[in-house]
Amino acid sequence: MDENKTKAKIIAVAGKGGVGKTSLCSAIVRHLVDAHPGKRILAIDADPAIGLSTALGIHVEHTLDDIRNAVIETSERGEYRQAIEILNEARFRIFDTMVECEGFSFLAIGRPEAAGCYCSVNSYLKEVISMLAGDFDYVVIDCEAGIEQISRRVLDEVTHLILITDQSAKGVNVCKEIKEVADELIKYERIGIICNRVVDPSMNDLIKLENVENLAFIPTDPLHAANDIQGKSVFELPADSNIMVGVKQALQALEII
Repeated sequence: MDENKTKAKIIAVAGKGGVGKTSLCSAIVRHLVDAHPGKRILAIDADPAIGLSTALGIHVEHTLDDIRNAVIETSERGEYRQAIEILNEARFRIFDTMVECEGFSFLAIGRPEAAGCYCSVNSYLKEVISMLAGDFDYVVIDCEAGIEQISRRVLDEVTHLILITDQSAKGVNVCKEIKEVADELIKYERIGIICNRVVDPSMNDLIKLENVENLAFIPTDPLHAANDIQGKSVFELPADSNIMVGVKQALQALEII
């Protein structure tokens, strides 16, 4: 291992689907770009729903699954030597798959063409995260909704685990499940929860998990809704929008910015 490489801060963002996880993840990326110019920042869209690219204003042409499929197709044709060459070149192919943006890089897991389980591409993602961690200062991962990637130890070791919920009991329960599974299966240094789309602040006291810090309560955000309807990226969102203010508060609480 190259001793000159710094240990990356790996920030995993997880929670129930439909609570604004991807929007908050994109806001995290924007805050890191603004707060740490010159640092190497990688955003990984690990959710097959492929929403982070849109939130960040990125057009994706190639994904991790494209690389995996190239190996599979070459092997199925009996071209094993070529398949091995593709595997040996995987690191370079991954960098070619990245989209280079102003202030950060972006990588998408993609959506496997075959119906069913994402196990194989998730396994590949685990290797990719491990491979790339030393090349970046910050890695932000928009996780698949639910507990799948945690339970399969795709995120074997992260520095910060940020749970996202809304004020619903379902959202909080999913965060509780993620935390319980994470405690058993993965390593993390800091953990916190953000409550998004708050409609009744008087209910905020109900949002609590044992040994998990409440990082921010973010009210519903009409500025973000308008931004989203117009197809604009998070970089076009006003800095005083509820999402940007709340995410900044959360990152400061975790001492990330």
